[in-house]
Amino acid sequence: MSDKPLEEYLEKRDFRKTPEPSGEASGVAKKGEGPIFVIQKHDASTLHYDFRLQVGDVLKSWAVPKGPSTDPSDQRLAVPTEDHPLAYAEFEGVIPEDEYGAGAVLVWDAGFYRNLNRTDDGDEISMDDALDNGHAKFWLEGEKVRGGYALTRTGNGNDERWLLVKMDDDEADARRNPISSEPYSVLTDRTIDEIRSEESNQEDE
Repeated sequence: MSDKPLEEYLEKRDFRKTPEPSGEASGVAKKGEGPIFVIQKHDASTLHYDFRLQVGDVLKSWAVPKGPSTDPSDQRLAVPTEDHPLAYAEFEGVIPEDEYGAGAVLVWDAGFYRNLNRTDDGDEISMDDALDNGHAKFWLEGEKVRGGYALTRTGNGNDERWLLVKMDDDEADARRNPISSEPYSVLTDRTIDEIRSEESNQEDE
């Protein structure tokens, strides 16, 4: 990991304007329950889902245009973005128009995850090493998505791309489409439109 893992995140934002967290840790990562993950619905220049995994003291992040699937036959494009602070896992609100990532943000799903990466001898491979090697497997314990998932790198350098794929296990279900059937925030039960409207009303008061 970089000596300054949040450097890019901090450089892109003006915290005098954006309500996003500036890097302080939050209480969302409870001891004994494992590292966290969060999936945030983000209505920026294009609507997408930000998939984030806690690795060490940061959230490794990917933009997933179509969001996660529960169907193992779906391969969802995941474009890497900058590391985010752990406190971002609880962020909901509207990023101002003149700021990076402008638009409404909703916590679509969140929970803990287990590292499934192992050597041939059964020893655990750290999530950091698995991601560096270009293939990481993990078990999500969310409210909307559960079970095994894998991230696989398909490009490098300026053209780095990943695929997020549901593993074929008991939690797989090709009939479900939680992206469309479960639009509400797991924190506040709001929709993305309600978040945008409430923030706009507060500004007008």
